[in-house]
Amino acid sequence: MSKNVAGMIDHTLLKADATKNEVMKLLEEAKQYQFASVCVNPTWVKTAAEFLHDTPQVKVCTVIGFPLGATTSEVKAFETKNAIENGATEVDMVINIGALKDQDYDAVEEDIKAVVDAAKGKALTKVIIETSLLTDEEKVKACELAVKAGADFVKTSTGFSTGGATASDVALMRKTVGPDIGVKASGGVRSVEDAEAVIQAGANRIGASSGVKIVNGEVSTSSY
Repeated sequence: MSKNVAGMIDHTLLKADATKNEVMKLLEEAKQYQFASVCVNPTWVKTAAEFLHDTPQVKVCTVIGFPLGATTSEVKAFETKNAIENGATEVDMVINIGALKDQDYDAVEEDIKAVVDAAKGKALTKVIIETSLLTDEEKVKACELAVKAGADFVKTSTGFSTGGATASDVALMRKTVGPDIGVKASGGVRSVEDAEAVIQAGANRIGASSGVKIVNGEVSTSSY
């Protein structure tokens, strides 16, 4: 199980006070354990891409409009292009949560599409819907809009809001998007048992800062 799950983990370090030493440790661990990707803030993308250039199986992932989703679509598109120029091959963007709650679905779809179009053919797009702030109906709608906009994945959480991934949310998201779109569970996946639960519910990618502990069968106290 541990070996299989490593290839599903986006090994993540997104805290504001992350130092270069911590980032380099993350990159070394990703290379050692063959995680699916490293997920770092945009300022570290170039460093990650340079370090992992000879390890193409470990992708470089970054975040867009993070963590609030409240930047404009134009800014999110620019962030995406800039990240790709610096070596990112996966981008995790946060939706405009307020617009979703206002039922301004055109705005939400256009916001997602701005990132999808900027990444097209160059990077996977994962759409963070921030499940802890949404009703089940809003979760379903957000997933439907992400699919409509052409995203590759839907993702539960930033890990910086009021809650993280739950198996029930993952199952709802998987049911909504069907078998062909990825579902990423992130926030609060701290053990191999947590990982197994969200995989069983339909996740095919996991965002976690605790990747090493998960594959080694330990439990982390990290919130992401």
